Amino acid sequence: MYYVTQKLYFPPVEEASYEGILAVGGDLSTERLLLAYRSGIFPWFEADEPILWWSPADRMVVNPHDYKVKKSLRNIINRDIFKITFNQNFEAVITNCQQIKRVGQNGTWITQDMINAYCKLHKQGFAQSVEVWQDDELVGGLYGVDLGIIFCGESMFSKVPNASKVAFVKLIEYLKENKYRLLDCQVHNDHLEKLGAFEISRDSFMRILEG
Repeated sequence: MYYVTQKLYFPPVEEASYEGILAVGGDLSTERLLLAYRSGIFPWFEADEPILWWSPADRMVVNPHDYKVKKSLRNIINRDIFKITFNQNFEAVITNCQQIKRVGQNGTWITQDMINAYCKLHKQGFAQSVEVWQDDELVGGLYGVDLGIIFCGESMFSKVPNASKVAFVKLIEYLKENKYRLLDCQVHNDHLEKLGAFEISRDSFMRILEG
């Protein structure tokens, strides 16, 4: 299947490389980003690289309807030490995701161009954020692209223990309540696996996306 608009185009996802790279170049316009996500594709690149578009053979996901919250995390949520909001400060969330120090990473893939592009998506209703507050301070959160049936998670941050985990759980609860089919976490990492995400094939992901 080819994904085409009047001016924009991506190759079929089956043509992605072994690593998952499907295309190089283009821009981060709202139209191109929406075409990408709706086609099972996402951008991921370093600041000194051209824009790389990915559709990996295996996709890291969460099924909101099957998700079980660990008892220890549920206990933290029940203590009400955090206040949770949605879409109250998208720019602050994505900026914190850019600036937060991560173990094993020297830099960030969230460039200023990425921030500008996703803030535009948010203003048009296609990107959403979850904020975690403690004593009126933003201490954690996450953001992603909302396709209506699938929420494509992009990044999260935490300034205090468990803040991003709480945002993750609250997002899943929202997705379950509103009958989303999947939370797309894109690519495997150990942290996501510990949170309960698992891999499915690209073919399975595309069937759900095109459902």
